[in-house]
Amino acid sequence: MAWYNAIMVATLTIDKAGRIVLPKPVRDELQLRAGDSLEVESSEGQVILRPARGNTRIYKKQGVWVMHGGSPLSADIVEKTIRQVRREREDHFLGKSK
Repeated sequence: MAWYNAIMVATLTIDKAGRIVLPKPVRDELQLRAGDSLEVESSEGQVILRPARGNTRIYKKQGVWVMHGGSPLSADIVEKTIRQVRREREDHFLGKSK
């Protein structure tokens, strides 16, 4: 198993039942656990596996991981979430407990 430009390259062996084992670093990076489902796509001599998580896709764009989950969140929800996270961090750093 080797890493090239943040892409892991490994040779996997298919057993008699058609199974493969994903290396632990791949499972960890994609947060895959026993029982999770994968989508499989085959095209032009390639096999692509991706976690099956509803309509959500995770991909790297200009070096940043992006999650695309369908319709965008409203600005109001984003602002409320940011305020809540900031409040929780402030409480944590000031030693306040809930």
